[in-house]
Amino acid sequence: MPELPEVETIARGVCERVRGDVIVETWFGSHKEPFKTSARTQAEELEGRAFETVERVGKHIVCRLSANLDGPKKERAEWIVHLGMTGRLLVTTPEAPVEMHTHARLTLKSGKEVRFVDPRRFGRLEFRGLDKAKGFEAPGAEPLAIETEAFRALFHGRKLAIKAALLNQTLLAGVGNIYADESLFRAGLRPRRRADRLTALELERLRLALVEVLRSAIRLGGSSVSDYVDANGVRGFFQLEHRVYQRTGEPCLVCRTPIKRIVVAGRSTHYCPQCQR
Repeated sequence: MPELPEVETIARGVCERVRGDVIVETWFGSHKEPFKTSARTQAEELEGRAFETVERVGKHIVCRLSANLDGPKKERAEWIVHLGMTGRLLVTTPEAPVEMHTHARLTLKSGKEVRFVDPRRFGRLEFRGLDKAKGFEAPGAEPLAIETEAFRALFHGRKLAIKAALLNQTLLAGVGNIYADESLFRAGLRPRRRADRLTALELERLRLALVEVLRSAIRLGGSSVSDYVDANGVRGFFQLEHRVYQRTGEPCLVCRTPIKRIVVAGRSTHYCPQCQR
């Protein structure tokens, strides 16, 4: 599943290419699973609106839309995209071949197309009119902005493994398996350590490591370990910087101890038994 850096990369890429452009025509597929709001409602509500900006909120892409420029719909709105396991949000041209598992196509005034492609159909598309609902908010704190005391407070009294706590989206929105493993390695913490037993110094080490890893991954366009590509269809490069994730049995890049794999909170978890305590 795309995590914070991948979603951030896609959101920035889409925003750069569609900001100010107007949706003039829409097409939605027949599979119901991707549509949190009905395809008919999305088609009716999206046409005539302009993209004001496109941002990441947690693991969601939020397209902030203008009021209808030519009709009676006066309220601003949001088109919310969750990529699920294999979803992609691409900006292309009408002449580009339409991939299998394309569930939505937005034709823009400039001639570009925004396409949502999702083979496994775990992604979701939602329209939200801001006259009847508030804007989309992530369930947890923003990892790139949280300060020391707030970060420490997240884990107070949490009698669960720190890896499981990092994956809890109601605590930190956007952190997933890859970046939890990589951050714990850089902080020198074992993934099964109980969150409420970490010291203030250890938690600050973890916060700084998490910010460093996420920012580095964003600079490199995210991690392409399966289906992920950015808005232009280009793979990321941060997978070349992974120190533990999916490196089971390979030597640690610091101490040469073989990387171990365990399961924490139902997720494959990778760590160095020598470097992480």
